[in-house]
Amino acid sequence: MNVNRFGQPIGAPVEGWTARPLPPATPMIGRWCRVEPLDVERHAAELHDANRDDADGRNWTYLGSEPFDDVNAYRAWLTKMSAAGDPMFHAIVDASSGKAIGLASFLRIDPANGVIEVGHINYSPRLQRTIAATEAMALMMRRVFDELGYRRYEWKCDALNAPSRAAAERLGFTFEGVFRQALVYKGRNRDTAWYSIIDREWPALRDAFDAWLAPSNFDESGAQRRSLGDLRKG
Repeated sequence: MNVNRFGQPIGAPVEGWTARPLPPATPMIGRWCRVEPLDVERHAAELHDANRDDADGRNWTYLGSEPFDDVNAYRAWLTKMSAAGDPMFHAIVDASSGKAIGLASFLRIDPANGVIEVGHINYSPRLQRTIAATEAMALMMRRVFDELGYRRYEWKCDALNAPSRAAAERLGFTFEGVFRQALVYKGRNRDTAWYSIIDREWPALRDAFDAWLAPSNFDESGAQRRSLGDLRKG
């Protein structure tokens, strides 16, 4: 335990720490997808078209807005949401079709402390439960930890959002607790569940992602041979 001159416990020193860079506006390229900075004029129509596959609007239950029937309204919303640069929105582009089929962002970017959050995740049905869905999250983690040297990566969601919580745990995030009555959105309360990955956990997690994403981990039909959870445990 580290103590100060009064014998009080204090945090471990962070040797040589300096503020981290902001995320660059460059694409993150994988085998199955490309995660690239959002270009509203180029991506909005493709994203809107992919979102229309979610016919009943289930994907939007825990998001900050309702589904958009009109592409122009969606384009205007994306323009407004991405104008400040934080959140830093990215389109997830399918490698085979070249079409944008999902959205995610870096937000609450804190270079001084090396903390960054992933959020505003909206995977259309075309992206859900695909290899690219996992690869996109792994690419964003690689940028945060390997390229930029951040110390902490956060995931937050409505505590009632069971699919989001399951996704966070599958991806290797650690549950840290629930912030009660953290937000009011859509006229209702949100208790927020907090998750994180920290830098010392990343190397083992990166190895698990690499093993899971390897072509040899999938059979001829595309079914996984070993789950990401099993590989993380291993």
